[in-house]
Amino acid sequence: MAETHPVIIAGAGPVGCHLALYLARRDVPVLLLEKEPELPVDLRASTFHPPSLEMIADLGFGVVEAMLAQGLVADRYQYRDRRSDEVANFDMSLIAKDTRYPFRLQLEQYEFTRLVVDRLQKLPCAQVRFNSEVTGFEQSAGGVTAFVRSATGSTAEPGAFLVSTEGARSTIRKQAGIDYLGFTYDEKFLVVSTPFPFEAVFDDLSWVNYVSDPDEWCVILRTEKLWRVLIPTTPETAADEARLLSDEFIQQRLHHLWNKEGDYEIGHRTLYNVNQRVAETYFTGRVILAGDACHINNPLGGMGMNGGLHDANNLGAKLARVIRDGEGYQPLLEQYNRQRRDLAVRFVQEHTIANKKLMEARDIDAQKARQKMLMETSADPVKAREFLLERAMINCVRDSEAVA
Repeated sequence: MAETHPVIIAGAGPVGCHLALYLARRDVPVLLLEKEPELPVDLRASTFHPPSLEMIADLGFGVVEAMLAQGLVADRYQYRDRRSDEVANFDMSLIAKDTRYPFRLQLEQYEFTRLVVDRLQKLPCAQVRFNSEVTGFEQSAGGVTAFVRSATGSTAEPGAFLVSTEGARSTIRKQAGIDYLGFTYDEKFLVVSTPFPFEAVFDDLSWVNYVSDPDEWCVILRTEKLWRVLIPTTPETAADEARLLSDEFIQQRLHHLWNKEGDYEIGHRTLYNVNQRVAETYFTGRVILAGDACHINNPLGGMGMNGGLHDANNLGAKLARVIRDGEGYQPLLEQYNRQRRDLAVRFVQEHTIANKKLMEARDIDAQKARQKMLMETSADPVKAREFLLERAMINCVRDSEAVA
């Protein structure tokens, strides 16, 4: 093996976990560091697209089988217009010849990380450490040293590479001096979970629904546990944010969606910024970025975490070639940057911005035109298949892999 030190991965979210298992499966030593005392359990991504499921299946260790047994298969999704009651239904069986998994799997991302960490902890070439935060690094042409703070003190960990999968506030990216280009919307998205059975009150409701409304658009989707409702808001002050997170406001918005008797039972509630940003580069020397550390976008379409998983799969293949086969890392990381960064700028950002514009139009004529387009597209098998190949991220993975 050309390299003897491990690949150090900072952040045990879905991207870091996927990369760690990809490498460990190929006997590449990995050190996965997570600053929290245990895997975080929070209301984040919950949609796994077909290419992601294929990549996870190829990891082995029964991970995808466990996910399928636990998650909720969404084999169609809908664009609903509450003004006209029209529903554009997209049947994902139309892409059955294009993928092994012609559906979206609805599963909380922390369930995936739990499954992966369980496998990693049984592999001799993998180390997983909690309460361990990368606070800085030094690098040379031959390796990298990560400075790690833990409950027992600070250590200097030698590595072949340091990969930041820490998320949008990546300390490593900032210390590497890599700019995070793009913008933040004025809006914030309120996400609320509830066990209320929306499928019992809305006719033929799918598990994933984009709902246009003359007063307020929203997204309703089901995870394996609860329904989630995403509502756009525009707070201007801290007091506004407190009001938007209050029981009174959330009950009002859920009753606008369906005016049931009595209060809704509310689970999680989260108000978060909506960004469209891409790092100016995905690596510098032996320090590499993947996932939210190098690209973030609004969540409409579920492309954020999935794009990060695709980063991990792409990067894992290249690091395995460097460490196992002794290939030079610079050309391979330059290719990673071309394949993944250019794609994030051109495809993911473009589509997530377009998805948001598609949902938020308030003009009645614009709403009518939008729903007409969606109805016509869903009714035409050829157009619907092309629409699904784009929204399921199959085309973007193909395009990325085709870049030399």
